[in-house]
Amino acid sequence: MSSSFFIKTKQNPKLAKKGKNTAVSKRKKPSSKYNEEISSDSETESSAEPKKRQTNVDYEYDETPQEKKLRLAKQYLEQLKEEEEKKAEDESFETELIAGRLQEQVLEQKGKLQRLIAKDILPPDASEIRVLRGHKLPITCLVITPDDKCIFSAYTLNGKKLHTIHGGRKGTEDRHVGHTAHILCMTISSDGKYLATGDMNKLIMIWEAETCKHLYKFTGHKGPVSGLSFRKGTHDLYSASHDRSVKVWNVDENAYVETLFGHQDIITGLDSLSRECCVTAGGRDRTVRVWKIAEESQLVFHGHEGSIDCIQLINEEYMITGADDGSVSLWSVNKKKPLSTVKQAHGCHGDAGLEQPHWVASVAALQNSDTVASGSHNSQIQLWKCGHNYRGLEPLFSVPLSGFINSLKFSSSGQFLVAGVGQEHRLGRWWRLKEAKNGIYIIPLKRKLLNSEEANVSEQ
Repeated sequence: MSSSFFIKTKQNPKLAKKGKNTAVSKRKKPSSKYNEEISSDSETESSAEPKKRQTNVDYEYDETPQEKKLRLAKQYLEQLKEEEEKKAEDESFETELIAGRLQEQVLEQKGKLQRLIAKDILPPDASEIRVLRGHKLPITCLVITPDDKCIFSAYTLNGKKLHTIHGGRKGTEDRHVGHTAHILCMTISSDGKYLATGDMNKLIMIWEAETCKHLYKFTGHKGPVSGLSFRKGTHDLYSASHDRSVKVWNVDENAYVETLFGHQDIITGLDSLSRECCVTAGGRDRTVRVWKIAEESQLVFHGHEGSIDCIQLINEEYMITGADDGSVSLWSVNKKKPLSTVKQAHGCHGDAGLEQPHWVASVAALQNSDTVASGSHNSQIQLWKCGHNYRGLEPLFSVPLSGFINSLKFSSSGQFLVAGVGQEHRLGRWWRLKEAKNGIYIIPLKRKLLNSEEANVSEQ
């Protein structure tokens, strides 16, 4: 028995196909809906995260008044701690700086300060050397003002002829005239106030350095005045002469103090620093002497084989000398013999078999350092490095310069070296170099390290 319940109803194929498609579409909708839900969920999560972060941020700043006071108190304590640490560092730095300066002053007073700067000095180019003209005759001496701004070489200063002190007339009694003979030496006080000059006429002239105004004339030497030096920090003046004596003067009071004797030949050079003493070179008596003014005593040193023509203190304990035997010697005031001697320091000249060493006409020392220089007439200036504890001399480099190097001075800062050059020797007319030109040569001394002086200080 058939029943309509079990009878399959025939469907239109198009409708069936349509229904199938509808079913498929119905099946796809959940998938689309599922995808949409995923997309919706991701959006919900992304939008939820800022809310969560916002909540955290709100939570961080949502603090009670007590917590805020505690937080501000901690910040204030941290700030105070940082300020105190910085202040302690600054104070420590200042203390170390002051201690370093005091240590340098103590070492300088003891004569044991040695700034190791020689290794940092670079040879200058020839184009960097500055030449100052103005002298018709060979330059015999020069000085640099303590501030390194001016150079006195009789009448040329500061790179151009600023002022001329004209020579006086022979036979006149006017005390305000200039020199009437060759000037052999000059010096300037450590405060730059006074300039002193000495000449072949046995006279010492005192000038106001700033204006070149003549102040005093000292007489008393019986021979040409060959050496002058102010005691550092004072206006006490030491003078040396071909009359073999050393005299002491007080420029402030325009007064003579005393005379010291001892050399057996003419004195060719003199130098001094802060101590109440001076050092002299005795020419052909072949001695170097240290004069202790207060004790009225002297120490005698021997070493050169020829006439000692120039001398310069490096510090209170050490000095450098040059002689006509061609040697350069390094001395200690506590040793009667040189610590080191370089023979034929500037080579030789003459025919084979008759060779003679070039005379050392001038020496210079950069105070409280390990750098010295020497000059001759072999067309070069030689710079030297003092070894550890001043136990030796090593050549650094040479600077080509034609003529007799009659005077050498380092600037106080050590930034340049000044050479007074002439066609003839400062003490006589034994030779004449026609190719040389009388003048002042300013030689720059560049360094590898700008702070080497401060970084390399050693106690000997």
